[in-house]
Amino acid sequence: MGVLGAMAKIAGYIPTVEKPIQKPGLYERLFWTAIALVVYIVMANTPLYGITQQGAGPNLLLVEIIFASNRGTLMELGIGPIVTAGLIMQILAGAKLINIDLSNPEDRKKFTAAQKTFALLLAGFEAAMYAAACRYWTVTPGTNPFFGCQATIYQRLGVGLQLFLATYMVILLDEMLQKGWGLGSGVSLFILAGVAQRMIWNTFSPMVNPFTGEKIGFVPFLVDLAATGGDWTRMIMRSYGNDLVGFITTLSIILLLVYLEGIKVEIPVTSPRLRSIKTKIPLKFLYVTNIPVLLVGILYSDILVFANLARMYFPGAGGIADLLAQYDETGRRLIGGLAYYLSPPGSILSTLSDPIKAFVYAISVLGLATLFGIMWVEISGLSASAQAEELMKSGMEIPGIRRNPKILERILARYITPLTVLSSLIVASIAVTADMLGAYGTGTGILLAVGIVQQYYMMIAYERTLEAYPLLKKIVGE
Repeated sequence: MGVLGAMAKIAGYIPTVEKPIQKPGLYERLFWTAIALVVYIVMANTPLYGITQQGAGPNLLLVEIIFASNRGTLMELGIGPIVTAGLIMQILAGAKLINIDLSNPEDRKKFTAAQKTFALLLAGFEAAMYAAACRYWTVTPGTNPFFGCQATIYQRLGVGLQLFLATYMVILLDEMLQKGWGLGSGVSLFILAGVAQRMIWNTFSPMVNPFTGEKIGFVPFLVDLAATGGDWTRMIMRSYGNDLVGFITTLSIILLLVYLEGIKVEIPVTSPRLRSIKTKIPLKFLYVTNIPVLLVGILYSDILVFANLARMYFPGAGGIADLLAQYDETGRRLIGGLAYYLSPPGSILSTLSDPIKAFVYAISVLGLATLFGIMWVEISGLSASAQAEELMKSGMEIPGIRRNPKILERILARYITPLTVLSSLIVASIAVTADMLGAYGTGTGILLAVGIVQQYYMMIAYERTLEAYPLLKKIVGE
């Protein structure tokens, strides 16, 4: 049976969401999508029962955006176990370490079931580690948090169970949407909700920063300046809070991404039977979309998660924990380690105050994004060889080129390979620039949000077209 088969079999005993017998209408699917969103928002704002503090470590914005998490709430883990399990499984499948054919419906079903089991295992592991390491309670000074925690075993078990069940609920919500009850996926929807909430907070938050006494939100800060007659030049750049540079950067990045998403690179093809019928294969200019930057963010987030776990169990200087992440005396700010150089500066003043860190961050993100982009194209079926095979199966060919898969692969590689590298560098450059200038919601968050919004727009437009022209349902097989 193998490990994959065993994990898939375990998933068969886990309660799941069944597909609807008849496909719901668009408005019903939008209703269930809204229900899933409301449930997520409620869980993301419901504190864990039985804790006395939010948890050790700094507030990590990028981790919260990538994993759609919120510290100290039921969404502490967010979608982290789901996306981490999916990433690891995709890499293993792409590297042929798992003997599976994802073009085969049965193998794909087994792969999805095994991925669900793996996500639950990761959720159980992380929940157990957070609870056992006394993340939410006081630790007796000079003792190991596992033994010196000032919480009862029942409190720790209760919190661990809450974290696990909340992640399981997220998996069910994601399944509900993907199996046809709603639109899109829960993972995308929850990331979008987190980014939108963060951007609204950065723009309109009335909260006061304890270090400066100024409003955090950009609009309330402008209102205070107008009311008190303050120095208007201070709105351009701020060390703490959101400024004009970040606001303009956010709008500019959104408009740029919308423009780039519409650019296509077209390859002419024709049918050997019907030479008079010619068409073109449109390849998106942003061929890898936001996947490379997302993978960099996931890597960064996982580094911090495991660095914090290592620090909880093995406190003190040195070791793998310090190699991954180092904090200042307060334990609230990164000052060194691998995670420090992979963390975004957050504002233009932070970039100017530590240019070496900003430079290393930019080079690291650009390099990792390029590697992840090339890797993703190979394992996701977007490579030149995979596209050539699909083109041959469909009976199409490039005019003037002999019907040979190897020759066709070389021709397509002239387009796909440069597009892969170029698009990876472009999306990484956009994310880096946005982070260095203090864009609201981080550069990665904006990339993800714009891509998800466009996906939902296309899905809704597609569904409305099918409802307006029922004959199209028969043509597309629905």
